[in-house]
Amino acid sequence: MVLRALSQRRYLNGLGCSKPCPRTARSCTLSVLFLYLQISEPNEFDIMLVMPVTRIQLDESDDTGAYYYVSFKRSPKEKGWLKFLEEDGKLSAFKMLQALREIIKQEVKNIKGMEVTVARKKAGSPAITLQIKKPPLEISVDIILTLEAQQSWPCSTQAGLKIEQWLGTKKRRDFRFRSIYLVAKQNKREKVLRGNTWRLSFSHIEKDMIKNHGNSKTCCESNGPKCCRKGCLKLLKFLLEQLKRKHPKELEKFCSYHVKTAFLHSCVMWPNDTDWHLGNLDHSFQQCLGFFVDCLQKSQLTHFFIPQYNLLSQEDKARHHFLSRKISYELNNGFPVFHENY
Repeated sequence: MVLRALSQRRYLNGLGCSKPCPRTARSCTLSVLFLYLQISEPNEFDIMLVMPVTRIQLDESDDTGAYYYVSFKRSPKEKGWLKFLEEDGKLSAFKMLQALREIIKQEVKNIKGMEVTVARKKAGSPAITLQIKKPPLEISVDIILTLEAQQSWPCSTQAGLKIEQWLGTKKRRDFRFRSIYLVAKQNKREKVLRGNTWRLSFSHIEKDMIKNHGNSKTCCESNGPKCCRKGCLKLLKFLLEQLKRKHPKELEKFCSYHVKTAFLHSCVMWPNDTDWHLGNLDHSFQQCLGFFVDCLQKSQLTHFFIPQYNLLSQEDKARHHFLSRKISYELNNGFPVFHENY
């Protein structure tokens, strides 16, 4: 109910949309990005609340090529945007998130038949988290404020998305013609943290690549050959999840995006469907893990779309080596963590 309400015009008025138009009605919808990759029963969902913007300028906030300041090249037609601009013209992610949080808090009060609460704000998180309880169900929903701009991708992405040998040159070109998405994410590298930064997001393209993952177009179709790519990704995410439960403090900075990125790089290194034969799940999984462990030992995991952006900070080498050792132990001992309960 709350998700349906948020997609209606009257609730989006508070976030910059001031009058109906076909494009706004299409774009201001909730795009569920859950990929059915959990091994256990799914209880966590990511949802993007997409706001269309036009004629925006992107200025890099650091040298990663991932974080940007957003400003309008011209005064926006929808005057509701103006209240979210700073004095220097930057669009404030903090102000927009704050407004969205208040809208959601008011809306959840109207929900009957289940307990819905808005989780406490996490420092630097781009998500507003809903905790939904209706016994025996208990799920968590992250609502992520996202800007959509139909314009060229930033220069930092030019050498990324190297999928020519895997999915083909045409597919790469088609992807790069798609809109760019920016999520409200604070850049911790800023000298003064003001909450004005936005981070590039490629989750819509990652979803497409994982869904249509074959080197041949018939891979995993009803009448086509099956592969183990999705199985490998499920196991990678499950392994990290189990290790984080066992070592929450040491592994708190790791997330599923790390293993998803390692998986996508693995798909590029082994692009053919024959490299991922369904019967070779064990071998393929260990191959992916070997690559990830190598990245951890070097503290170097390149962002799949932004080659200059290292997802493993050099300041956290001790954490990387800790996870590397834990994964190596699991590899050498038949993955005992899969059989433990926490």
